[in-house]
Amino acid sequence: MPSWAPAIGLTILPHVGGIAGGLITRQEVKTWYTTLVKPSWRPPNWMFGPVWTTLYTSMGYGSYLIYKELGGLNENAVVPLGLYASQLALNWAWTPIFFGAHKIGWGLVDLLLLWGAAAATTISWYPISRPAAYLMLPYLAWLTLASALNYRIWKDNKDKSE
Repeated sequence: MPSWAPAIGLTILPHVGGIAGGLITRQEVKTWYTTLVKPSWRPPNWMFGPVWTTLYTSMGYGSYLIYKELGGLNENAVVPLGLYASQLALNWAWTPIFFGAHKIGWGLVDLLLLWGAAAATTISWYPISRPAAYLMLPYLAWLTLASALNYRIWKDNKDKSE
């Protein structure tokens, strides 16, 4: 395998779920999402695409730094990359839960679990590669905002979910 392949592959990997989720979101933003009461402080819809592209690229490259520092997929990588994989799976699950199934409350549960998994990932990465851990900080900040937004939408739209 060429030496550049893991860097490209791991940097691109998070985008797979993002693209799949985007297909669900694109339709629902124009229909169901418009019927929801949303707080005035929510980011504009156009902002989500560029933010997620940046966050997915950052976390993907961070995972490559961990992979590289630990010498690939081996027993030393099980915890840091396993935590990363778990938070990525939770990340990818949110869109089908919230936008696909219209389960706003379950979306919040997923986001809270995701925040915990992303924080655990960041903590586990810090002693291995500080730059990789730092690349996760904007993601944690965005997840905090997303959790607050999801909570507020759930609270204000209990009649339109579950």
